[in-house]
Amino acid sequence: MLYNIIVGVIAVICFLLIVVVLLQPGQGQGISGMGGAGAIGGGGGLGARRTADLLSKSTSILAAIFLTLCVLANFAIDRGETNRSILQEGSPGMNAPIEVPSETVPAIPQQEDNSSEENEN
Repeated sequence: MLYNIIVGVIAVICFLLIVVVLLQPGQGQGISGMGGAGAIGGGGGLGARRTADLLSKSTSILAAIFLTLCVLANFAIDRGETNRSILQEGSPGMNAPIEVPSETVPAIPQQEDNSSEENEN
């Protein structure tokens, strides 16, 4: 539930961030050029510097909120189970008793000596 709310707020922040970035002036144009004074070349009521400050601060604030919400969304995901490492769980046969064979088999099979039987005949 909390995760869905955070994702919704992230979507709204993304939309606002897109709008603010697109409103920023590019090479002397933007909101400050509106109203006729900027088109003629005069310095109208909205100065380019003041608009740039407002939009750049808005971009920074929205970007910080976006980043914070993305990190919070990561922790708000309901995984439904606790994560345990393999070392905490142990291997499947770790608690089973060790069976020792009663008779050991040699690594190299030994051949029976038939030459002594042939000499007797």
